[in-house]
Amino acid sequence: MTNSEALKRVTAADVARALGISRTTVSFVLNNTPGQTIPTATRERVLTEAKRLGYRPHMAARALRSGQSRIVLLILPDWPMDYSMRTHLDEASLVLDRAGYSLVTMTPHPGGQAQPLWETLQPDVVLGMAALPRKTVSEIHDSGVQHVIATVLEDQSEPAEDGLRYADGPRIQVEHLLAQGRTTLAFAGSADARIADLVRTRRALASRTLAEQTGAGFAADADIDPLGAAETVEGWLAQGVDGVVAYNDDIAALVVGAALRSGHAVPTDLAVVGHDDSPLASLFVPSLTSVRVDTAGLGRYVAELALSAATDAPRPEAGPETEARLIVRESTSQH
Repeated sequence: MTNSEALKRVTAADVARALGISRTTVSFVLNNTPGQTIPTATRERVLTEAKRLGYRPHMAARALRSGQSRIVLLILPDWPMDYSMRTHLDEASLVLDRAGYSLVTMTPHPGGQAQPLWETLQPDVVLGMAALPRKTVSEIHDSGVQHVIATVLEDQSEPAEDGLRYADGPRIQVEHLLAQGRTTLAFAGSADARIADLVRTRRALASRTLAEQTGAGFAADADIDPLGAAETVEGWLAQGVDGVVAYNDDIAALVVGAALRSGHAVPTDLAVVGHDDSPLASLFVPSLTSVRVDTAGLGRYVAELALSAATDAPRPEAGPETEARLIVRESTSQH
């Protein structure tokens, strides 16, 4: 066999020729076409010969014929691949795989020159994990994608709320600290530039909630990094801060650690509430009160949302998996 022969894709016509039967019959078997009465013996012969010859379906051609690629494209923001993100993607991928769809992810970068995957893959559905600029959404539609599920970001404005409660964490954090009798609050953000947009969104909701509840804003607000945490937290304590809303559990741990090292008690002198309820929250000493989002459940919901669009099925109902809830631990409770 020559190299060119070895590299040639085996087709349904090759299988039909080897068996001496019609190509139509072979195509019906290989595509598992419904409504066809093909004898079991013939079906088994086709499948056996296809396997022997090394037949593989030509997915691009199949997609062209059916009008479906069975691909769901998820556009990710340039965030760190942390515990929550991995759990979310794993669960979404599993649900889609069971339904016969593949989950493909992409992360656009400013100034990137790669051709967008929505143009090369022709996905059935495009999902945006974070808000997408209207220009991007238009480009996706113009490429032929019929189903785009994303919050649209108008220019530089904040994205509109989508009605789900998983993003309510900052509101829950503020309300919990106020309910604990804390009166002078600070917001601790992250200095990681990759998540600046997410930090800004959480900070804005926390600030808005505090203003609604008390008529005042945060007494202090800073992005925390390991090198400057001690100085920042000592400054907050000196000005009377007694409660901290942390962007996530990593930041909450930095704040708690800095307070303890400076001789202050947590939560007596300073109550701290984190976000994401990562494994760190329960392992840290003292354990961290945190906002839990069922990222696996949310992944399932997002996958079902994509499937409903791809198959023209009713949109799934948002259940408890789309809600954020508080897990109270030692960093805010003395009991």
